[in-house]
Amino acid sequence: MNNNQQFEYLLKRHQLKRTEPRLRVLSLLSAKSVATSQPDLESVIGDVDRVTLYRILSAFEEKGIIHKVFDLNGTANYALCSSDCAEHDHHDEHLHFNCTSCKKVYCLDDLDVQPVKLPAGFKVETFSLSATGLCPKCNNKEA
Repeated sequence: MNNNQQFEYLLKRHQLKRTEPRLRVLSLLSAKSVATSQPDLESVIGDVDRVTLYRILSAFEEKGIIHKVFDLNGTANYALCSSDCAEHDHHDEHLHFNCTSCKKVYCLDDLDVQPVKLPAGFKVETFSLSATGLCPKCNNKEA
């Protein structure tokens, strides 16, 4: 199954209409190795206006297709969720790494993050774990 077919299946599974702008956003996000902000998407997506892009990102986040992570400037960045995520049920319990040099945000999915055990009566609705420092590329530049 090629990427476009996977994206079409993803939209169908989440009961979203198949539109070219939605497919382009999914394609752009899947091609990135870092989380991407709405302004960055706007600069490369072409003829999709800001409001439409905002609505696409909001719908994708609500359906569990993407998750939002904030960079060091407080700007929202978006990355594809794992296949475990569902509508109103995100499972993006992984480390988000903010590089202080290049300002990119990385989702480090492969790290083993232990679940947080809260005292009785607490209920987690969202979970965010972040670290700041230098990514490998920026760290090598300094060495």
